[in-house]
Formats: sequence, structure tokens, C-alpha cells
Amino acid sequence: MGWLWAIIVGLVLGVIARAILPGKQDIPLWLTVVIGILGSILGNAVAGWIGVEDTKGIDWIRHVLQLAGAVAVVAVGDMAWQAIRGNRQRT
Repeated sequence: MGWLWAIIVGLVLGVIARAILPGKQDIPLWLTVVIGILGSILGNAVAGWIGVEDTKGIDWIRHVLQLAGAVAVVAVGDMAWQAIRGNRQRT
């Protein structure tokens, strides 16, 4: 069940991160899920480093850090995907 939950959260975070970033990201859906999962892991790590990984109630700070991580990873991942695919010009 843990992997299924990670895929769902990765998809949601990846799609929200793509919506936040300006312009069009030409990455496939499967890569969006992977990037969302990586962003979630990055956000959880940062939350642990600053001591807010587990709070009473809803962990808003951790969720915001997960989203910020997903936005950062989507931005880098899109550039890497474009470089790999050879589509370096952006419109």
C-alpha cells in the first residue's frame, strides 16, 4: 500500500508543480509522477533537517516543503528531459 500511496502523492505533487511553473513542461506523465515522488522525498528530508517533520495535526509546513521540492525537481527535470530529447529551444 505504501508504494501506491507514493505514486498517488507523486502524481498530485508533480501535476501541481507543473501548474505552478510558468510555461509548458514537455515531460511525460510517468516522469511527472517520478519527479513528484522525488520532490516529496526532498521536502520530507528538508522538513527533518529543520525539525518540522512531525507536528500535531496537519503537517502544513512539511506539505509546503514537499511541494517546493517538487517544483524545484520539475524545473530541473524538465530542463534535463529537454536536453536528453534534443529540444533545447523553448517557446
